[in-house]
Amino acid sequence: MNAHELMLAAAAGAVCLAISAALWAFAQRRAADRRIAELRARIRQLELGAETAQASAEAFDSALLAVEDGHALLASGEESLGVCCEALGLAEADPQFLLNALMRADPDHTRRLRGLIDRGEACAFEVKGPAGVVTVEGRAAGALAWLRVSAALGEDQGLPTAPRFAAFLNARQCPAWIAAADGSPVWVNAAWLKTVGVASLDEAAQRGLTFDKGADTVASEAANLGQRREAVRWLSADGRRRAFLIAAQPLEGGGVGVWTDDLTDLEEAREETKRNVEAHDEILNRIDDAVVIFDRAKRVSFHNTPLAELWGLEPAWLTERPTHGEVLDRLRQRRRLPETADYAKWKAAELGRYEQLESAPDDMWSLPDGRTLRVVRQPHPRGGLLILFSDITGELKMKAQYNALIQVQQATLDKLSDAVAVFGSDGRIRLHNESFERFWNITPLQLEAAGDFEGVVELCVHKLHDMGFWRELKGRVADPDPAARMPMTGEVQTSDDRMVEYRTRPLPDGATLIAFTDVTDARRLESALADREQALSEAERLKRDFVGNVSYELRTPLTTIIGYSELLEHSGDALPERARGYAASVKTAATQLARSIDDVLDMAQIDADEMALDLSDVNVADLLLETASRWHHEAEPNKISIILQPAADVGTIRGDRRRLAQVLDHLMENAIGQTPAGGTVTLAARKAVGEVQLQVSDTGRGIPFHVQAHIFDRFIGRERGGPGLGLALVKALTELHGGWVALESEPGAGATFTCHLPEEAQTVSQPELGFAR
Repeated sequence: MNAHELMLAAAAGAVCLAISAALWAFAQRRAADRRIAELRARIRQLELGAETAQASAEAFDSALLAVEDGHALLASGEESLGVCCEALGLAEADPQFLLNALMRADPDHTRRLRGLIDRGEACAFEVKGPAGVVTVEGRAAGALAWLRVSAALGEDQGLPTAPRFAAFLNARQCPAWIAAADGSPVWVNAAWLKTVGVASLDEAAQRGLTFDKGADTVASEAANLGQRREAVRWLSADGRRRAFLIAAQPLEGGGVGVWTDDLTDLEEAREETKRNVEAHDEILNRIDDAVVIFDRAKRVSFHNTPLAELWGLEPAWLTERPTHGEVLDRLRQRRRLPETADYAKWKAAELGRYEQLESAPDDMWSLPDGRTLRVVRQPHPRGGLLILFSDITGELKMKAQYNALIQVQQATLDKLSDAVAVFGSDGRIRLHNESFERFWNITPLQLEAAGDFEGVVELCVHKLHDMGFWRELKGRVADPDPAARMPMTGEVQTSDDRMVEYRTRPLPDGATLIAFTDVTDARRLESALADREQALSEAERLKRDFVGNVSYELRTPLTTIIGYSELLEHSGDALPERARGYAASVKTAATQLARSIDDVLDMAQIDADEMALDLSDVNVADLLLETASRWHHEAEPNKISIILQPAADVGTIRGDRRRLAQVLDHLMENAIGQTPAGGTVTLAARKAVGEVQLQVSDTGRGIPFHVQAHIFDRFIGRERGGPGLGLALVKALTELHGGWVALESEPGAGATFTCHLPEEAQTVSQPELGFAR
């Protein structure tokens, strides 16, 4: 996988994570809302139980039944229910059994109860049972019918009210007591004593113990205000921290009735729900996507920080809880909504989503500012709508760039002459170029049907039968060991006598690239070049041998000729003057021929890369002076003036003194030969940055432009006199020092040759001279 794929995968992973986190948060919020609804129902039930308990305390032995569609449920007074069932002789204390018994007792009772349940008509009657009398009072409230039933058993009809009331309160599992006007308890039940940890109220008073100071304060407030008061208090009871609902109700005749309900589970669930809601809001605030929740009234009930940043809305305005329509209108005014021909219709469709019960499909919004948003809508558990906005502009751009890159890569591969295929770590073929199809003579449909490496091998094996080769390639593709996936290169021969070079390269994402190249022609050409190189080497050897033999054979007679010519030249009066002139001419010609042979040998030595420079410190001024002195005698007969212009600051250079003198000699010979009588030849030197320039100028006839481009080629100067190797040797020796030669000339205006030499000689080789660098 390349860098763009990694970047695209990372971006896609981040978006999925954000959406997953948001959906998880929504689910947690829904569970929390459901739990809150349950807890609220429980609170209402407890409140109803508290009111019923107060009513029961006033009636002492009444039970309250709720009836809906003929089904009875006990609202309060479980003890009284048991007494009523006992009075009617029922074996089990069940509200439905009690309702059925009341309806069976008398047809008139059935009519009255039907009127209450079906039409909401109030009723009141008594039913005599085997063990006592049951009093029934019925009222309707909404869709429910309420029955208050109380019983008087035959053996308890004579008991006083107070003992019956005390027995009722003592049966409660939660503490209950009667308090004075100052809130201090004057009577308590058994649960109160157990919670406080005393045997009697007197013991509690002696030890200064009470159920809770806050509960006493609530009772005192109820007595002073003459109103019911409630409070939730956290107390330590039974070795744990528990929450109690304290309810205080003023009683007729004085005093306050106080009872409690254990709300520990309810309060803990409430706190847990609150923490879950806060965590949910915190998660939504931390995600990058913008989230807004509209309630049943279509007003903003929650929004996270990215929402204001995404739409450019003022946080203060959002805290005022605008409606969904107002939000859309403000965004439209600022041209931040998708362009639409009928905005009213589009807005109505958006607001109509509140009626949908299921999540709507994701939507894409293209905004006028060039951004693209993914819009996710979710019905909220408490009613309303949750909307999530994700800015996917960068993701779409990255995807477009990635697709463009893939297309460029595919087009690039298709332009390659090499046959290329890419296999994944699972062996599936991921990519191939057109050359791969042509190389193995297979079609795209065949490759698509093949699918994996084994299928591709079946298509190619008819051209390459070596199964060991294919097994080795498969190991490079499928083996997870990094050592087994190392790059591999080799050559194989196909059944049609082609030489194929193959290469494998592991890719960063675990895939493997395999390339095949037909190198048949290249190998044939290499073989031909090798044969040619061998032939050239043999020819070069023969040339060197020939030059050596010829030069040796020429040098011997030339030495004899020069010796005898010098002897004849200095024979005095033994020869006439004319004969001595002939001897001098013979000597001059022989000397020039010997120098030409030396040039040929030097050039052959350079061509064979066998010439080594004898480097030393060379004083440039002395070098120029010696050169001018040597050629003064040659220039004097033709009345040619030699002007010496050495620069005072040139100093020394590192080079081969003999070879540098040889360079200047050839340049001087060329200049004197091309300068007419009375002309001038200038020998100069100057120092530049990192180099020394040796310059020879003449006032001769100059060099034609068509000759200048080839002046340093061998034998090109034949028409100017000499064998034509002098200037070529100048160029070769200068380059051997790491320098170069320049020519400036115009026909009829003379010529200037400049040798640019480095201060420190660096021996280099010239490819055109045939020796290696």
